[in-house]
Amino acid sequence: MAVIAENICEEKKFPNGAALRAYSDQKDSENSRLENERIVAFLPMVHKIVRRVITYLKPPLSFEDMVSAGTVGLVKAARDFDPSQRVEFKTYAYIRIKGAILDELRGWSFVPANLNKRIRDAQDLSRRITEKTGAAPTDTELAGQLGITVDELLEMFENARAQHFVSLDGFTEEAPALGTILVADRSRGPYEQIEQKEMIHKLAGAILQLPQKSRQVILLYYQQHLTMLQIAETMEITESRVSQLHASALFNLSVKLRQWNDGRL
Repeated sequence: MAVIAENICEEKKFPNGAALRAYSDQKDSENSRLENERIVAFLPMVHKIVRRVITYLKPPLSFEDMVSAGTVGLVKAARDFDPSQRVEFKTYAYIRIKGAILDELRGWSFVPANLNKRIRDAQDLSRRITEKTGAAPTDTELAGQLGITVDELLEMFENARAQHFVSLDGFTEEAPALGTILVADRSRGPYEQIEQKEMIHKLAGAILQLPQKSRQVILLYYQQHLTMLQIAETMEITESRVSQLHASALFNLSVKLRQWNDGRL
């Protein structure tokens, strides 16, 4: 673009430096205007994402901390967005905002060093019990087999979810995210779309097998997009209990997904 500008300057006998500066200033001004418009338009997305992770927060993190982190991600997205990549800014911004929030959560996650191993052990045990009995173990049964209390088991689930924004709800290398499974992707090929439909069918069946309250939490959270507080008010239970039911349900569903990925189901 600078070469084109220089040629125009030569043709019109303008001083190159002044013309280039004018061209650059105009370009920078236009870019800044677009960036500002995108930031203002998508600030509500930051708050929406943060509201969905508020239950995962542990002191000293606060709602405002997450909004600040998400806003930084949005600003960087607006600055770095390249329309030539044929990706919608909404999609690109969502990824950058969520990534910034995840980084902030992980940076402040105070969880046991052996948490991942404990989760894997619990998943393996739950899978073995399910394959043997035909039904997933209850939290009480699983805690008993692991030699810990139910409260300790639920705390482990919640810590795992907080560390990873986890399980099916966010990032995991062992199973796809719940949102990824449920959101239709028209860009996928016919084979991938068939796989997705099959996964949705299996997931729906697994959700139906959850205990009633856990199933209700999952449906209200992912289908109705209610917050944990709103679900608590709807079900007339405490918000902390909703969080426990959510974490337990995600654990049970993640075990199912691992079995499908491994070809055991």
